[in-house]
Amino acid sequence: MSGIVARGRLPAWAVGEFFGTFLLAFFGCGSVCAAVLTGAQVGVFQVAIVWGLGIATAIYLTGSLSGAHLNPAVTLALAAWNGFSWRRVPGYVVAQLLGAFAAAAALYLAFAGPLRVFEETHHILRGQPGSEASAMIFGEFFPNPGGRPFDSKAMAMIGPGTAFYVEALGTAILVLVILCTTDERNGSRPGLLTAATIGLTITMLISLLAPLTMAGFNPARDFAPRVFSALTGWGSVPFTANGSGWFTVYILGPITGGQLGAILYRLFFKRSYALLPAEN
Repeated sequence: MSGIVARGRLPAWAVGEFFGTFLLAFFGCGSVCAAVLTGAQVGVFQVAIVWGLGIATAIYLTGSLSGAHLNPAVTLALAAWNGFSWRRVPGYVVAQLLGAFAAAAALYLAFAGPLRVFEETHHILRGQPGSEASAMIFGEFFPNPGGRPFDSKAMAMIGPGTAFYVEALGTAILVLVILCTTDERNGSRPGLLTAATIGLTITMLISLLAPLTMAGFNPARDFAPRVFSALTGWGSVPFTANGSGWFTVYILGPITGGQLGAILYRLFFKRSYALLPAEN
């Protein structure tokens, strides 16, 4: 593999972003698959901690290859506010989308049996209204379906505007943590524990916000598996159950939040770190 990368056939950043996002989506969506289809995880925290550990693992494996963005919202924030090359953005985003799509395919094959039994048991007709109850193992919906079809009471819990705010807020916090923990001028940065700190941040955010929007904070993690589900029987449901929310909430929301988090870092933390005395 290293020889191929060295000869330019497969850039190191492409390896890092593809496999890193694959691992992120595999562990994260996999925890949702196990929770919804088998009841293996009980409560949102158990799903959240698998997400967090999965992200930390992905960062440790791929950080030296690509910087472990693993998220278009992070890539765009770094390009806009932290010096990342705009020329690399399209390649990074494509690699991220492909990695998440591959993870969805791998999970679909692994959980085909439990998925079939779950839909039969709950009388879910894939591709029909109500099949968001099973489609949620791939794409995200608001409010969190919790393995059940939407009803009027559930839909009254959270509207598109609030869902957008939740996704933007969560992503802003995530990007702020990423930038602060990786700033070399931050004397209290966690160093070798940076990936773990980011993973734990995701764990906390999911624990708090997943009941509302499933806590995506990552357009690649949501969009690629959502497309996969549309191609494997759910049809238009992943793109109609929340109206245009698949775009406004789960793509624009994280991108907007990522920009906000980077702006807060530049305005407050980066300037403050610059005033600290240099480490000896």
